[in-house]
Amino acid sequence: MKNSKSKSLLLGFTAALAATAGFALKTPGTAEQTVAQPQRTVALAIPAAKPAVVQPTPEPKQESKPEPAKFKVINHEIKSGENLAKIFAKLDLDKKTLHRIIHTNDTGKEFANIAAGKILQVKTAQNGDLVHLVYEKNAIDTLIATRQGDAFTVEKQSKNIEHKTASAQAVIHSSLFLDGKVAGLTDRVIMEMADIFAWDIDFALDLRDGDQFTVLYEKQLIDGKEIDSGEILAAEFVNQGKTYTAVRYKDKKGNVSYYSPDGKSMKKAFLRTPVDFARISSRFNLKRKHPVLNRIRAHKGVDYAARTGSPVKSTSNGKIIFRGRKGGYGRVVIVQHGKSYSTLYAHLSKFRKGQRIGSRVKQGQIIGYVGQSGLATGPHLHYEFRINGVHKNPLTVALPKSAPIDKRLLADFKRQTTPLLSQLDTIRTTLVASSN
Repeated sequence: MKNSKSKSLLLGFTAALAATAGFALKTPGTAEQTVAQPQRTVALAIPAAKPAVVQPTPEPKQESKPEPAKFKVINHEIKSGENLAKIFAKLDLDKKTLHRIIHTNDTGKEFANIAAGKILQVKTAQNGDLVHLVYEKNAIDTLIATRQGDAFTVEKQSKNIEHKTASAQAVIHSSLFLDGKVAGLTDRVIMEMADIFAWDIDFALDLRDGDQFTVLYEKQLIDGKEIDSGEILAAEFVNQGKTYTAVRYKDKKGNVSYYSPDGKSMKKAFLRTPVDFARISSRFNLKRKHPVLNRIRAHKGVDYAARTGSPVKSTSNGKIIFRGRKGGYGRVVIVQHGKSYSTLYAHLSKFRKGQRIGSRVKQGQIIGYVGQSGLATGPHLHYEFRINGVHKNPLTVALPKSAPIDKRLLADFKRQTTPLLSQLDTIRTTLVASSN
């Protein structure tokens, strides 16, 4: 059987070769002849080949180019003397855009008051148009102008302020300012405390080594970080053995003032001194020898030595009745307070701008600055106090007092102030015990 299969396979293979050999061969000069051969189909048991897998040729990688930025942001540090108009011109921004922002609303007008050293953030589109303007006024408020078509929306964003009660106590060894700083108080709290007790204590004359104070006040925080000090809530000052206590009270109309625990106003009709933290260089003396003229000449006021340019304040509400030069007094301001009282401020270096004869001034308002105009050997303020035209010693004259709190407000006054006074007493007692 095997020989029969082998013979059949061999005969099929021979026939295939004969069929192939039957094709005519072309040779030069020989005619093409075709020999017909009988065709037979022979099945070969040959496995089919698998088609080859063709791998696609990878395309070369192309580096992607970054798209151009749609906006440009500039953080411009404001220089001294710069305003928005100058900055817009420097950054090639449209003046009409500035006009639109400033006149959008009342908040827009605040963009006109920018401060040197702060950052103005400017965001522009590819065509140079302003789309966003941001100015951080302070730690609390930020001004933002945003383009809406051809117009702008201007808003003020304010951060939430947390109020925290704090306290401090100190013994005076050098000055209220220096010892207050050692106790951790800010300049603002120290000056506010001086203002509260200014009607009873002359901080240039009356302070003594060993005087002490306790103060309860507010701190302002944003995100847990202290940004400023708030108002004094209550304070106690011991001066030459005498204790003065003041507590804050806010009435239903929102008016804030300071009172003694029994409701008497801390504010008197007159301040004791027109210059903060100044040193008395010459007292009231009707037989004093003048340092320049070198002869006996009554000194009808008090001289406060201070640096040139130190602010001079009106000691009470009144009207300016003289403002100019007056002989040896140099530059002088005289303020009339009602019918009976007047005060004089001399040797000023310059006057406060915006005031003139007839201007109304409030107690504590600046009216000029310390200098040495006229007959003066050094920078100081000469201050006089007159009642019905008669000179009185500003350091000893009995000053009129302000009216006490309205009796109708006493119940509300007690409700507000009792907890504050209790806290003040606890703090004072605790601090005294810890120091001992």
